[in-house]
Amino acid sequence: MSGKAKPAVRSDERLPPGQHLTPGFPVLDLGIRPEIILADWRLEVGGWVETPTTFTWDKLNALPRFEDVSDFHCVTTWSKFDVRWTGVAFFTLADLVKPRAEAKYVLFASYDGYTTNVRMDDVLDDDVLIATHYDGKPLTREHGGPARVIIPKLYAWKGAKFVRSIEFSESDKLGFWEVRGYSNTADPWTEDRFAQPAPRSHAGACLNGGQTPRLVVPAISCSSQQLTIGAGM
Repeated sequence: MSGKAKPAVRSDERLPPGQHLTPGFPVLDLGIRPEIILADWRLEVGGWVETPTTFTWDKLNALPRFEDVSDFHCVTTWSKFDVRWTGVAFFTLADLVKPRAEAKYVLFASYDGYTTNVRMDDVLDDDVLIATHYDGKPLTREHGGPARVIIPKLYAWKGAKFVRSIEFSESDKLGFWEVRGYSNTADPWTEDRFAQPAPRSHAGACLNGGQTPRLVVPAISCSSQQLTIGAGM
């Protein structure tokens, strides 16, 4: 694989339908925040590629640095504008491992057991990256550090926190939330949240101040300190 990443196509409507802006940055995960020693951290990139590669922390950070400012859209209906990420462009990794022509999908796996799947076409945009810094500072455990995936044009659960492996595949393998009924494509501008009707839950009321929920989301626990829903959000 060689060449350049394709320019990301972004909607003229900056705030997707059904979303509201938040000035903060809510923390959402599986409730497991692994403590990873950087000397032990590894990112395995393989599957249908010509050159499977395992990156240490130093090896990843020796690659060309990439910075992007993008908007962040969570499936629980909040969005945050102008988020500054720094790390390594996904296209840089793909160019090194050289995906085979048969590779049409990518599966991300995380140190907390989370997985999520995307189409190959979605990760080759020029704003997709493995982020190691947020707003100029090293990524904290709360936000998925030491490294997480950022795919701005999709709902944020598609961007795995605590990322540990990237598998290129000829077949689509559903991830943690996808097998539980979440959309496989996750387009915020079409409110593409679910592949099927969501299970009944009272969680939406917790997210919406106790009022009739705008969105019913399965398997969420809420408290005044933290929201817990999915490792990719």
